[in-house]
Parts: sequence; C-alpha cells; structure tokens
Amino acid sequence: MRAVWSGSITFGLVNVPVKAYSATKRHDVALHQVHDADGGRIRYQRRCEVCGKKVDYEHIDKAYEDGEQTVVLTDEDFDSLPAAQNDEIEVVQFVPSDQIDPITLGKSYFLEPQSKSPKSYLLLRQALQDTERTAVVTFALRQKTRLGVLRVQDAVLVLQDIRWADEVREVDFPATRSRAKIGTKEKKLAAALVDQFASDFTPEEFEDSYQVELRQLIDAKLDQGEALDTEATFGESPKDSDGEGEGEGEGEGEGEDAEVIDLMQALKASLDKKRGGRKTPARGSSSGTGSTAGAKTSGSKKTTPQKSGTQKTGSKKTASKKSTPKTSTSKTSTPKKTGTRRKSA
Repeated sequence: MRAVWSGSITFGLVNVPVKAYSATKRHDVALHQVHDADGGRIRYQRRCEVCGKKVDYEHIDKAYEDGEQTVVLTDEDFDSLPAAQNDEIEVVQFVPSDQIDPITLGKSYFLEPQSKSPKSYLLLRQALQDTERTAVVTFALRQKTRLGVLRVQDAVLVLQDIRWADEVREVDFPATRSRAKIGTKEKKLAAALVDQFASDFTPEEFEDSYQVELRQLIDAKLDQGEALDTEATFGESPKDSDGEGEGEGEGEGEGEDAEVIDLMQALKASLDKKRGGRKTPARGSSSGTGSTAGAKTSGSKKTTPQKSGTQKTGSKKTASKKSTPKTSTSKTSTPKKTGTRRKSA
C-alpha cells in the first residue's frame, strides 16, 4: 500500500507520528467508452473556450464565479491557506461511540505508527478500548479541512472522516408522520420474523452479484469472440430481467385496509417459509404478492431456470441470482423449483 498522508496525532501533550493508508478499495470491473460503430476508444479533451486549444492538466486552475465576475485560484493560492499546512490529527473530544451518526461517516484510513517506539500509539489505542469512546478529530487532507473520528479495529487505529453538520440534509417525509395504527398481531409477526433472521453479521458470505455476472459476460465474450448468446450465458433474456410482471402493483388504490392485509400475508408467508425450511418448500408460496411488501417477500424464493444448464461458464449461482426479478412476481411455483432457493443468512 502507498501512504496517502503522513503527520501525527495529538491529544493533550502526547504526539503520535503516523502514516495514513486507504482502508478500502474498489472491486468494480474497469470499463471505458467506445464508439458503437467501430469500437474506437472515446476520449474527452479539455479545450479552452477562449482560444480553442487543448489544455494539459498541469495548466488548469480552479475558479469561482459569482454570476458577474470570476476569481481564478491557483495551486499556490490553495497552498497559502493556513489549514492546508496542517499535518496534525488533533483530538478535540472523546465521545460515546453511539453518538456518532453512521450517516455522517465517510472514507476510512488505516494509521501506521512511525516512531521508533510505538508506545504512544499503543497508549492511545488502549485508552480508546478501555473507555469505550471514540475520538473526534480535525485534520487536513488534499487541501481540505476535515472532521473525523479515531477508533480501533483489531490492533490498528482507524481514521474515518465524517461530514460537517451542515452537510447532512434535513428531511420530513409526510408518510413518516402517518397516523396509521399498527396492530398487535402485526407487531408480533414482525418481531417473530426478525427473530427468524437474527444472526451475527458475516460480510464475507455476501458477494457483488452484478460484478460477478459482468465478469461472466466479459469472459463469455472473450471465449466466443463477440458471437455471444446472452440467454445462454445468464440463463434468461435481458428483456426479462427488469423485474416487471403481471402480479406487480396489484391492490394499489384499494386503501389502507388492503395494505394491512397484504402486510399480514407477507409476514405470515415469510415466517412459514423460514419455519418450513427445505423439508416444506411449498409453504412459502401463499398469496400476498399483490403489494410491494408481498412482492418483496415472494422474491426471496429463487428458482433455477431450466436454461441455466446451457451456461458456458457453468456458474449456476450467478444465474440463480439473475433470475430473481423474473420469478418474484410469479403467482405459483413448484416445490421442485423453490427447493433450490438460496440459504438464508
């Protein structure tokens, strides 16, 4: 890994020299744009609207326009700002960890101790663990002053920037202020459903199915030289993958009572499905798919298309995921097909 920042953490008179490394990376397949007629690469050129010449990046400055005048800001202008020269992560508060709103959290960085003796690094780490608090810090990175938090992950200090208070929007959706009453039965069924799905979070068990399918498509194109049968690759036609079906949207406009009935049916169907397990795959196929909630519940039953046997790459798991929208609105399904549904978390 390459360090993106170096400086020190300061809390009181304690100084902790560190280097920061990006804690995350993207796993998306890298794509670029081409001309559909001949496959030629599409590239964007930066041209000046005054002289019409192509401009290299090193000759580009930033500017602010107030509607009448434009102020040009050079790299030297940005570097002259006092905050840009700050190479310290200053601890300003130690707060209860549950007071940090997850919606404000941004990019994470691993912090590596840089001093010959890591004692101050270990001291700060131990203090955060013992007090069960999170350190609120201020720091500068890439010409921006940032607010952040310091926390411990395994044996490493992690710096995570957070949004300023005025960057989080305030919302007031009318539907959230509805006076609709939730009955005791609905509450009990919902609680039972939550209990059925309760488990420890295991992120390694999940995968980005879109990227898996995209890689599968690319590999098929490479193997077949552009003569690609999409249906043979994914087990279905792309036109069927939009998730639309004849059962979707039923019951709309029938009033609140219809929504409550569909919600009850969806909860009951979900519980029946979880309790039935593999031995009774047909129990989860009751009605209740008319509303959005019902459609979502029935969508959890995944069937393996018969066409998946013709896949070139042999990935049944990917084909099964791709076929989810097609089967989510189906009114009926045979026990044989639903028996292949994905194991729940």
